[in-house]
Amino acid sequence: MDIDRRSVLRRAAQAASAGAAVALAAAGPPRHPRHPAGLRPAAAPVPAPPPGGRTAFAAAAPPVIVRRSTWQTNEPETERKRDPAVRAVFIHHTDDPNSYGPQDVPDILRAIYREHRENQGWDDIGYNFLVDRFGTVYEGRLGSTEEPVVGAHTMGFNRETVGIAAIGTYTAGIEVPAPVLDAMARIAAWKLGRYGIDPRGRSELTSESSGSRFPSGTSHGFDAVSGHRDAFCTLCPGDALYLALPRITERAAEILRGGPSGRPGAATAPPRPFRQPSELVRELSPRT
Repeated sequence: MDIDRRSVLRRAAQAASAGAAVALAAAGPPRHPRHPAGLRPAAAPVPAPPPGGRTAFAAAAPPVIVRRSTWQTNEPETERKRDPAVRAVFIHHTDDPNSYGPQDVPDILRAIYREHRENQGWDDIGYNFLVDRFGTVYEGRLGSTEEPVVGAHTMGFNRETVGIAAIGTYTAGIEVPAPVLDAMARIAAWKLGRYGIDPRGRSELTSESSGSRFPSGTSHGFDAVSGHRDAFCTLCPGDALYLALPRITERAAEILRGGPSGRPGAATAPPRPFRQPSELVRELSPRT
């Protein structure tokens, strides 16, 4: 795949969706449109959280994550901002073509990194983690595997949140691969469970930018697993992925309950149709 075409494709997609984004802005904040009757699958109940919104979950182990050092360009390291906790995750897609192979992913990550550094002016890639269409998880913003590093993924709501991006375009009618959803759920379970947050609950977050859907300084209750469009006027993460958020939520809750392949403390890699070189991955210690 010609990675140099990536910026052109992204700008074309953004231009095509501009009118729809304006319509979203006029409509105001979303009212949980992804939860129509029958969409959320049935699941065993999650324990009701005590006052404060926290549930006594056993910590979930992290998924296998590809090291940042395997794709990172030789850019100087910048100072990282850290949060005391994670209270929600925001799901994104990257607007890349979906036809890439596993060998293309490092170049795609470097292209996103350059876009965020050079065109957006950020100090690093905005997303904390990225997931390819095969379910492989990649460390995005440096340090995100070790601690709650503040990203640049959701304007106004980067604090105490984690940004997870699916590499690809998941607009209406595009099937979201099951390994993508499972990998995102594993990240959500790991990050939210560590701080006792129920993936099926809600978290109160305070806006830090009036460029978001909510004026700076105002608070809003978000689903613990939310889409980019819930906080910002955008079509991201695409209709198909947005409608799949309940599946991510339920899977994350199942993992925290110790469901199939989700035993607390069991670090298992999401399924992949190709063999990842062993030197590219590592099992992160449960303490992270």
